Parts: sequence; C-alpha cells; structure tokens
Amino acid sequence: MPRFMVQRTFPEGLQVPVNQDGDRGLQQIISRNAEDGVTWVCSYVSQDKTRTSCVYDAPNAEAIRKVATRNGLPVDHITEVRVLDPYFYF
Repeated sequence: MPRFMVQRTFPEGLQVPVNQDGDRGLQQIISRNAEDGVTWVCSYVSQDKTRTSCVYDAPNAEAIRKVATRNGLPVDHITEVRVLDPYFYF
C-alpha cells in the first residue's frame, strides 16, 4: 500500500480535547477513513498547533482528499513517500 505525507494548516490551531469527546472525534475520523481504505499512521504537530504533517497509508492521494473532505480537514499538500532508514546498510 502506498504511503503519503499530508501537510495541513489550521490557522486557529488544532484543538483535540484530551477527554472522551476527543477520543470519540478521533475514532470517527479513523472509521470514515477506513471506508475508503485509508489508514492514519501518525501526525506531527507544530509547537503552535497551526501545522501538521500526517502519515497515511492509502490506495492513492485522491482517497486521502476524499476522506479529508468528509472529516472536515484541510489539505495543503499530499506527497507520496518512502522510508529512508539510516540503518539500511547495516
């Protein structure tokens, strides 16, 4: 399955409550993603919470755009990526 890096901007900052509401919201995103074969692997969030870089496994970039729209998430840029492991030669 191809892997993608998705950059997003949240001008007001990304706010995910650390409680049941936050958990429920993230679980809904995961469920909606699964409907199109998209798996959210992890996200890196800037210190000011206005930018994220998210790693996804998905059949293609269009599937990521589709679920982002359904989840109400912005998409600035999607790049297909591969892992560069510094220990590859060992």
